[in-house]
Amino acid sequence: MDKEKLRLDKYLWAIRLFKTRSQAADACDKGKVKLGGQGIKASRTVAIGDEYEVKTEAKRWVIKVTGLLNHRVQYSEAILHYTDITPAEELDRIKFQAAVFHTGKRMSKQGRPTKKDKRDLDEFLG
Repeated sequence: MDKEKLRLDKYLWAIRLFKTRSQAADACDKGKVKLGGQGIKASRTVAIGDEYEVKTEAKRWVIKVTGLLNHRVQYSEAILHYTDITPAEELDRIKFQAAVFHTGKRMSKQGRPTKKDKRDLDEFLG
């Protein structure tokens, strides 16, 4: 399972931070993956102990490589190959965003009236 040479884009895809390998490579090209504050290429070789800052659509990860993984596996196995060392303030920001994220359902009792509201209103007006 371990290989001596493993590309960064392949590793990020294998540990399930990105859905496709091309998305992982694009993130590297756009500077969304950093090692020590410097943007790095998708072709960079991954080494155990490296700490990467990865910005995905969902959140900003800070991960430490604990094992090399050259093929995609299920989530429960993939999480064994890295340690999530994302700062606590980032995790708090994500929880806050999730709490205020608009789900498509009505927030509280504002907006269009429901069928029940309409019936009550018709009954009230006679």
